[in-house]
Amino acid sequence: MNYSLTVLDWYAVAPGMNHAEAWNAWASLPEFMGFSGEIEKSQRIPMMSARRMSPVSRIAVEAGLALLEKHQIARAVFTSRHGELERTYKILQILAQEQQVSPTDFSMSVHNTAAGWLTITAKNPLPVTSLAAGKDSFQQGLIEARAMLSADEGEKVLLVDFDGVVPELYGNDFAQEYAPYCVALVLTLGEQFTCRRSGEASEEPVPQSLSFLRNFLLNNKTFCIAGEVGQWQWNRKD
Repeated sequence: MNYSLTVLDWYAVAPGMNHAEAWNAWASLPEFMGFSGEIEKSQRIPMMSARRMSPVSRIAVEAGLALLEKHQIARAVFTSRHGELERTYKILQILAQEQQVSPTDFSMSVHNTAAGWLTITAKNPLPVTSLAAGKDSFQQGLIEARAMLSADEGEKVLLVDFDGVVPELYGNDFAQEYAPYCVALVLTLGEQFTCRRSGEASEEPVPQSLSFLRNFLLNNKTFCIAGEVGQWQWNRKD
């Protein structure tokens, strides 16, 4: 599988990473480093809406709004490996205690919660797709975005990849030192990046979108991103 696209803009959110300069400094470190600190309060999300959002939805909506302010977006793709897992875990705990579940928690526990909040907050009913594909969620989101661009040549697609802290009960190998985080990209047709899938095995605990962002900021011409099976090989022309 080969495809190409161009990245027009980006925006990212993580604890202690409140400015582009911080992200560039993070990318320049010799090794991948986790995040620490606080996430800056949103200046774009109304307070009443922010209170109803989970932490992971807030950062996803914040990133999406930041790019919608600058670009005319035709469609959007939201990708997340775990989605609203923190809120779902809270619901399960309440049910186990035989207590009444909050209607807000119940209605906001679906995987496309962040996508819906973006369209509501931005007052922009753009078509949005939400998907999850395990470790490959970001890469599959890129393929979905590329298909959208093929249908709408000359348009821009917003890709928002995010994840929150996974409760310890689930005992998975997700790299908690990188959560919560969100990486948003504005994509269009072009030859800036070419991607192909390789069967070669690889291991990397870093979420795919963060790995992509780091290589993007370093202006690396070739790099690989680990996937569920094999890896994704990227080449950059500019």
